[in-house]
This record gives sequence, structure tokens and C-alpha cells, in this order.
Amino acid sequence: MRSSIEINPIDLEIFKNRFSSIAEEMGVVLQRTSYSPNIKERRDFSCAIFDADGEMVSQALHIPVHLGSMSWAIKNAISGLELKDGDMVIVNDPFRGGTHLPDITVISPFFYKDELCLFVANRAHHADIGGINAGSMPISNSIFQEGIIIPPVKIMKEGRIQEDILQMILRNVRTPEERRGDLEAQVMANIVGKRRIKELIEREGIEKVKAYSIAIIDYAERLMRDLIRRIPDGIYEFEDFLDDDGFENERIRIKCRLRIDGDEAEVDLSESDPQTKGCVNSVYGVVFSAVLYVFRSLIREDIPANAGCMRPIRVITKKGTILDAEFPSAVSGGNVETSQRIVDAVLGALSKAIPERIPAASQGTMNNLSIGGIDPDSGKPFAYYETIGGGMGASAEGDGEDAVQCHMTNTMNTPIEALEYSYPLMVKKYCIRKDSGGLGKHKGGDGIIREILLLTDSEVTVLSERRKIPPYGLYGGMPGKTGRNIIIRNGEEIEYSGKFSILLKKGDIIRIETPGGGGFGIVQDHSKDCREKDKRG
Repeated sequence: MRSSIEINPIDLEIFKNRFSSIAEEMGVVLQRTSYSPNIKERRDFSCAIFDADGEMVSQALHIPVHLGSMSWAIKNAISGLELKDGDMVIVNDPFRGGTHLPDITVISPFFYKDELCLFVANRAHHADIGGINAGSMPISNSIFQEGIIIPPVKIMKEGRIQEDILQMILRNVRTPEERRGDLEAQVMANIVGKRRIKELIEREGIEKVKAYSIAIIDYAERLMRDLIRRIPDGIYEFEDFLDDDGFENERIRIKCRLRIDGDEAEVDLSESDPQTKGCVNSVYGVVFSAVLYVFRSLIREDIPANAGCMRPIRVITKKGTILDAEFPSAVSGGNVETSQRIVDAVLGALSKAIPERIPAASQGTMNNLSIGGIDPDSGKPFAYYETIGGGMGASAEGDGEDAVQCHMTNTMNTPIEALEYSYPLMVKKYCIRKDSGGLGKHKGGDGIIREILLLTDSEVTVLSERRKIPPYGLYGGMPGKTGRNIIIRNGEEIEYSGKFSILLKKGDIIRIETPGGGGFGIVQDHSKDCREKDKRG
């Protein structure tokens, strides 16, 4: 039922910023009170506000792959649990609204005078959540190998932490003290979010707050429809490929069939390849996030990225395929690697409709690196996890950026000082990978070289892409260079595949060379002009 409150554009802008500032403050609290470098330094987390039906109202500028899918977690919590004031729900199950197991979501309903009005939620990537490999990003063939699976359960009941639930989780991870600290930081972030919403309601009134939460979603829908209306009607197809699934040495097709009809779009990904044995399978929420990211990035204005953005867009998948895998498929890489290839495929289709707006492929991987073992100083297990940036694709507007996180990740790097302080590791090299971007009228961005020396025996897992199939160029631009994974032992370099897990010794070095972005446009041949100029003196 719609409110009788009249919506005006000034208040709409004010409420848009009020809601987003609450989500941003939640993020600041989560970052500052967390324990792990992965959350405190890399900021691998996201915060958002949702309406009573679980539709996103506003988000902070955090991680795209988290935010688009978080609504599914809330809807699962609503459908399966009776929620009361002071409750908090925890979930990481990818088949119940999560993305992959290291991403833990904490959800808090907000009640005002016994009425459920809104939700606040945050999702954070934990550096270890159990499973067969330290870092919980294994080259797996079943979700049961990837860590503890948490369905939607109450971690807090009416304001009291459920210590039995918490202990069950901590008993299944390698770094329980760090996990407890990060989970308590997530709880605190939600408490602050609820506090700020209460202050807003007490100042503006519940009816006005509810009315503008609806209006902000409607506003985003209007702007998205206006964007789609400016794309020429038609059907545009594109396909790209994952290198492999870590088990079979065969590429995996991601096919996009994009239909634009007036102010609506249909993104049909149902003809993508069947789900695989390996861990690159994706759940629907990740696909939804990737499509939301692509279309939201086309709007240059500062608009809220919320449920309204996706109202004009239909996303079609097929159960049992790589983009809508069925339980108990392995999915640890679907969130981080397959999401990137979905973006590449959807952007590729859009490049045929609006070539002046779409860049060449960026690095197309998150270059996931996990290292774990026993810290020789403390005698306790450690688990380090990081994604590494690379080259951004060039566009009609200019060269691609060098050495940045691209598309579905928006994290920082772990500073060398923080990494070496927290773990028995030493960074030997951290630099731009020169000339790795594709040539063209505009050059693709260069990737990164990150070289880490192990100061203790360690288990190393790398989950990466674009080691065989390079990031594509557009309109005559050349592809970016593929990435490389190298182990250096006693001065000898051994190159490994894109997905592997290995036990290494103290003194061994792992070097990751990340892909460059694709080039855009044909390189102009200036040699003839130069010869003519020389003749004229």
C-alpha cells in the first residue's frame, strides 16, 4: 500500500544520501572493529539496507558481487524463520542466498513499535571457513570440501549472542580467534545501522521514512528504464570462455543473448555450458549480481544501486548449467572467477549495441591466492587470502587503468607492512607488469606482479583465470596478455596452471603475474605520415 506522503525531489535526494550514509557508516564500523587483514585492510565486505520484503533500498560503495545477491539471503531468512526485535541471522549457504562459503552474511530486522520496517545486513569474506584447504578456496569437486555450510540460523536472539551456534562455527575453522573477532565486528556494524535508522525515524517519522524507501527504489527504476530506452532495440549475442574447471582441461562457454525491447532488457544465459566437476560453478544470485553491476555501470549519474535497477531487466538461466548449478556442486570459484566472465560476456553483447560506451575485456579474474600453515612465532594456524588486481580494458574514451581491481571486486590490496606483520610471509616484489596490456588505438591497462617468500612451510592454493584465454580486445584492439603462476624453488622457476594447490617449503617463492586488459581500436600506422614529413624536410 502506497503512502499518502507527497514525494518531492529535494527530500528524495536527502533520503538517498541518508540511507547510503548509514550503510557507509556500517562499513566503517565493520572495518575498524574487525580482526583480519582481509576485512580491515582489504575491505572485503559490503553493507546495505533492505525493505521489509528483502528488496535492496540502498548500499554502500562496496563489493558488487556481494551486494546484488544479498537480497536472496534476506528473503530466505524471512521465509524460514520467525524474526523478532533483537534477532540476527547468519548465513553463508550459496544455495540459500549466499555466494560462496567464505562470504558470511549477518542480517538484522529493524522493528519500530512492533512493526517490521527494514533490514540492515552486511556480508564479509572470512579468510578461512574450514574445508580441505587453508583459506577455504580449494580446487574442489563438492561444496562439502569448501568449508562449513551455515543455513539461515539465528546468531543472536532478542539481543543475546547464541554461543552454541558461534562455537559450532568456530570449531570448524583454522583461525577461531580471528573468526570470532570478525563475526563480532559484523554484529556491531548491524547494531550501529539499526541505531542510525531509529534516529532517522524519530526525526522524520516512520511514514515518511517508509515512503522514501519506496520512492528511492522507484527512482532507480525510472533511471534504468531511461538508460535501456537509449540502447537500440535488437538481439545481441556474445560468448566468452573460462579456461577450465581445475579438473578437466576443457574451456567452458558462457553465452549471452541480450534482447533490448523499448525500456526493458532480457539477459538470456541459459545456453551456457553444463555445470562442471570443479569449483567454477555459480549460483543464480551471483549471476544476478553480475548483470546488475553491468547495467548500473552504464549510468553515469550518482543513483542508488538498489532493487529498482533490476525491475526492467530479466535474467534467464537454466538449472544444471555453469550459471545455475545445483546442490551439492562446488562453487568456491563461481563467485570470484565465473562472475567476472559473466560480466565479460554481457559487456561483449552490449558492445554490439553501443560500441562507444563499452570497454574491452579487463583482466577477467580475481587471482585468488590462499596461503596457510603454522605460524612459527605463535605456534598457531594462520590463513592468508588475497585477490590481486590487474589491467582494465581500454575503451573509446582512452587507455585502460593499470594495476586495479576490476569489475566484480572492489577491494583494496593488503599493504606489504600489514601482510608481513600478520603472517610469516615476506613480499619480495610488488610492481606493475609492464607491456601486459593489449595494444590498440587505446592500450589496455597493465597487470601486476606480486612475489611472496614463505617464511614457514605452507599450503598454497591459487584459483585464477585468463591463463589460457586472454582478455579480448574490441574493434581491432589486441587482447591483453594472459596471467602466469610461478613457483620459485632454489632459483628454479616452475610455471603452474591457473588452478592448483601445493605444499611448499620455507624459502619457496610464489609469483603471480596478472593479466593485462584488452586494447580498443586499430593501432594507427604513422610510418607513412612520418616518411612524407621527412621528404618535405
